[in-house]
Amino acid sequence: MNCKQLAKTIDHTNIEHRATAKDIKKTCQEAKKYGFRGVDVNPQWVSLVSQELRGSDIKTVVLIDPPMGLSPHSRRMEMCRQARKDGADELDVVMNVIDIKYERYDDVLDDLQEICKILPTKVIIGSGYLTDGEVKKASELVKKAGAFCVKTATEKDPLDKTELKEKARHLGIMKKSAPGLAIKASAKIQTYKDALMMLEAGADIIGASSSVKIVQGCRASLKRKK
Repeated sequence: MNCKQLAKTIDHTNIEHRATAKDIKKTCQEAKKYGFRGVDVNPQWVSLVSQELRGSDIKTVVLIDPPMGLSPHSRRMEMCRQARKDGADELDVVMNVIDIKYERYDDVLDDLQEICKILPTKVIIGSGYLTDGEVKKASELVKKAGAFCVKTATEKDPLDKTELKEKARHLGIMKKSAPGLAIKASAKIQTYKDALMMLEAGADIIGASSSVKIVQGCRASLKRKK
């Protein structure tokens, strides 16, 4: 995989709560400069991102209901519909982690099936909160719900502070449990080496705020090999 191909796997992410319009515009400019797959932001920035990316093939992606997907279903639907109205191309929606922990699988499925009808959807399962068996079950539910992608985590995930090797292991479970779905790895993927580990473990999409650093690391690596 060359560096341009690597960039095309990355959703360039800015979910910093202190971000300003200037910061979000910079994120969009970086996405266009490096050719990232998408720009992933909080709901209040969707209109701005959609406007900034107009005319490009970069997707406007919105994070819905972090960190554990605990909002009522009606509120989640409202957020997703508003995101579509504002110009989002994709939803990155957090599964209700507590419902998974308490085995309320019908509630999880009913919620996600309705959401997946709104826009192409990646579902964040919060893998750092889950046992291996729960990662498997959550991934199966994501596939059944009609999402196109199952995603590891977002902010505040417990695996943020541990080795990425555990996240890579989860990717294997996710890929086996939801065949045919794309797999997105995210949270604390900060270097070219980190991104390669995730891709080698089965990720199709990388979510990162350190996207520029990752691509620059790729370029530096190729230069050293020449």
